[in-house]
Amino acid sequence: MAPAYACGCGAMVPGPAARIAVSQEQSVLRWDGRQEQIVMRLTVDGDAEQAAWIMPVPHRATVRLGDPALFDQLAEAVAPVHRTRYHFWPRNGDWPFDDRHLVGDAAPPPAAAAPGVGVVGRQQLGPFDVARLTATDPAALQDWLRAHGFPLPARLKTALRPYVDRHWEYVAVRLAPGTRGTPLRGALDPLHLTFAADRPVYPMRLSRLAATPQSLGLYVLAAHRMQTRSAIGGNQPDVLFAGRVGTRQGALGKLAAGTPYLTALTQTFPEPARISGDHELRRAATDTPVQPVVYEDELRRVAGIPAWALTVGGALAALAAAVALIVVRRARRPAVPPPPVSPPAPLG
Repeated sequence: MAPAYACGCGAMVPGPAARIAVSQEQSVLRWDGRQEQIVMRLTVDGDAEQAAWIMPVPHRATVRLGDPALFDQLAEAVAPVHRTRYHFWPRNGDWPFDDRHLVGDAAPPPAAAAPGVGVVGRQQLGPFDVARLTATDPAALQDWLRAHGFPLPARLKTALRPYVDRHWEYVAVRLAPGTRGTPLRGALDPLHLTFAADRPVYPMRLSRLAATPQSLGLYVLAAHRMQTRSAIGGNQPDVLFAGRVGTRQGALGKLAAGTPYLTALTQTFPEPARISGDHELRRAATDTPVQPVVYEDELRRVAGIPAWALTVGGALAALAAAVALIVVRRARRPAVPPPPVSPPAPLG
């Protein structure tokens, strides 16, 4: 397990001499044409009792706790449909071979900031101490983190430079378990960020610091089906699901109001160092739905009897009847007498 200097769209920094790993990250991006919302839930493991999570955002963000039920509803919304597919001839698993076969076709008062850092706001959200920051260079962020006991790795400071040059802001979150002395483990409470955005973007640049292959699972809610503009150094993204949200209830129904089209994307990054930027999303050419399907193969039966057995049995019975009929007809056919034999003419 290595320090989690990268985790999807942010960077996780453990405390001194501690280690933490992000084993799963689930993110939902909602964009209505003017405003973007990102709801993220991290599942972590390690021996760190405290850690900091840093995320760049293009505009000033508000932060609140998200609803964990959102991810349960999303998992249900994109779950594969089950369909039965019939075949005529028996396969492995069918009688007389046995067994059935299945195939398949994501607030305390502001503390003193290090010089060069602007603390826009500070709030306590459950186990999270959330600070919204501005900075004129990466070193300012390093100073702020050091003042709060979280040294910033030098490589991360370099990776933050493009965001500083574009005048992005930052959400810094200090994580701590509910019980003192307990390591950070398991699924953390979701965080819900909201900020202005004239186009949807999912920050990915910091993931290039990861030492092991990375994977991305992203739900996108918008008015239409969405796609990434490029692969940004990873494998081509796959669409696991695309379609309209079928519920108006609960956390998903509330978040999808006005942005009813859900696109679920997945992507792998075998070489994180090749990540070239952030994911920008755009409308796909069509709103063609995509639905995962799990097929259950069944042997076709008639009245509980395999159709192939009835067909083969019927064919054999018909053949036997035809042979019997030929035999009977030949047995009843009258014998034809031989032609008469005339004696030879006398000699001489």
